[in-house]
Amino acid sequence: MLPLSGTGKPLLRETYERIAPLAHEVFVLTERPQVSLIGDLVPGLGPHSMIVEPCARGTTNALGLAAMTLLEQDPDAVMISVAADHVIRGTAAYRSAVRRAAQVAEASREIVTVGLKPSYPATGFGYIEVAEEERFGRQTALRVSRFVEKPPLARARRYVEGGHHYWNLSMFCFRCDVFLDELRKHGPEHAEGLEKVLAARRAHDEEKAARLYARLPLQAVDYTVMERTRRLLMVPATFQWVDVGSWSELADLLRADAGGNVVEGVSILIDTRGSFISAPDKLVAVIGMEDLIVVDTEDALLVCPKSRAQDVKKVVETLGATGKTNYL
Repeated sequence: MLPLSGTGKPLLRETYERIAPLAHEVFVLTERPQVSLIGDLVPGLGPHSMIVEPCARGTTNALGLAAMTLLEQDPDAVMISVAADHVIRGTAAYRSAVRRAAQVAEASREIVTVGLKPSYPATGFGYIEVAEEERFGRQTALRVSRFVEKPPLARARRYVEGGHHYWNLSMFCFRCDVFLDELRKHGPEHAEGLEKVLAARRAHDEEKAARLYARLPLQAVDYTVMERTRRLLMVPATFQWVDVGSWSELADLLRADAGGNVVEGVSILIDTRGSFISAPDKLVAVIGMEDLIVVDTEDALLVCPKSRAQDVKKVVETLGATGKTNYL
């Protein structure tokens, strides 16, 4: 919901405008507490254009809920899921990849993902290992050998050097019935629970639907379906992509000074390079540091090297496990 790409528009609105010319209809998949905020960000988006989770329960349940909802409207529905927190450069190449993925998904009756050749050995992204190319009608796609989630640095370097791996962009395209077949096979507890949720919604019992949804297992679709299915293809893409999932990636989007530092607030930097400092309400002095992240908010302070920015997720997990959720 933040304008992080430099255009002044929230990322959600950019995502909506990028995909809208390709789709028969665009839905925003979100959790209930965000509905009112989202409605204000995308002009013309109404309640009928949202698929609402009662609460956040991971991408397996979110995509399953969306697929079941769309399948009720159209038994031949082809769905593409794109994240709203990604910055994309190269709209023409992006739309070309989306069109190709949709055509392959319909022709092959398999799940299709979009991958990007890695530009460096990132440890915060998942990787897709591909095998031979296959043809489906007038389009081709690469058979996926396996998904690998967030490898250690040495292995990520081997992936980049080997040339058979792509970054997982979390862009998935499929016929809704195909995805649900795979969900029933590899995540039956999710599929069965979601069917009960939809039954409650059809009976206009949203309170029951919310209770049922909150009990669903919490797991990412990468683990539940994508790592297990044998019906997975990949379309390679060439657009520029940034996952604004960490402070280091955000820093790469913002204008840096001569020392490669990005500063929000007042700071004194001595012999400091390549760092991101965000402390709008206080002075920060940094001496003799390189590739550092400092983020100060009202009730929390983060300090870490850029190379460990993705490990903020571990902090979130620890706060949840220790009951300190007031800091989340």
